Amino acid sequence: MHQEAPAALSSAPLLFQLIQTSSGTEASTSRPARPKPGLRPGPNIKDTGSRMRGTLGLSLSLLVCLTLGLLCVGLACVWSSRFRGGFGWDGSGLEFNWHPVLMTTGLVVVYGYASVLYRVPMTWGQSKLLWKLLHAVLMLVALLLSVVGLCAVFDFHNKNHIPNIYSLHSWVGLCAVLLFAVQWGAGFSLFLLPWSPLSWRKAFKPVHVWLGGSILGLSIAACISGINEKLFFVLKGGNHSQPYSDLPSEAMLANSLGIVIVAFGLVVLYVLTNKRWQRPEAQPQDGAYAVS
Repeated sequence: MHQEAPAALSSAPLLFQLIQTSSGTEASTSRPARPKPGLRPGPNIKDTGSRMRGTLGLSLSLLVCLTLGLLCVGLACVWSSRFRGGFGWDGSGLEFNWHPVLMTTGLVVVYGYASVLYRVPMTWGQSKLLWKLLHAVLMLVALLLSVVGLCAVFDFHNKNHIPNIYSLHSWVGLCAVLLFAVQWGAGFSLFLLPWSPLSWRKAFKPVHVWLGGSILGLSIAACISGINEKLFFVLKGGNHSQPYSDLPSEAMLANSLGIVIVAFGLVVLYVLTNKRWQRPEAQPQDGAYAVS
């Protein structure tokens, strides 16, 4: 009796340890293990699939945008070359024919391409300065084409004693070009010159984005009204030509050009306003060129 008691007492701590071990094992199996600090969980399959579908939709939209833009330029060239006699720079109607081609190409198509440049997936994760320069160059090309297009129509009007800046089409178009020039100058000064304050860039960025979409809308309105105005001038039914109301082949082509221009603008605006397709902003390293 006296020898069994110490044995029972010595086995008590061992039994207590077994109970603690079993309870700890049950607790560890019932609760998920927390990830170690510094480790992130794996990618969510749903998020990855959604991101892939978003990128596919963006790629298709950009392809449609590219196709419609080329179609706009092609239709404008066919209209001026086949139905209006071609091109020249002699003060005749051949010089005027440059106007619809250059304004459509510069003020709408190249402008639209430059606007969606930051949405192209291949530009993501790279240095933004390079793409800012390309954006500025494309916008400058669009502006120069528009200015040459204005010179063509002004020179044609002056040599044929036709008044300038009297129609709604001319007012809207001139406003678009002037705003475009101001937009380009302000954007170059604030976003490309290294000494512009970062606070100014942040403050002007929403204005820059809004004004860019507004200029595209004005450009499309100017092109549509210009197409309609030109058709009313040339398709009067005289000089062996059919009236506009009969919808001859020239009217069909020019009307189609207007529809394609509208479709192009809608696709560009859709790409620009879709927040899922915005360029991921990289973390600024030295504060330079951190804001687009």
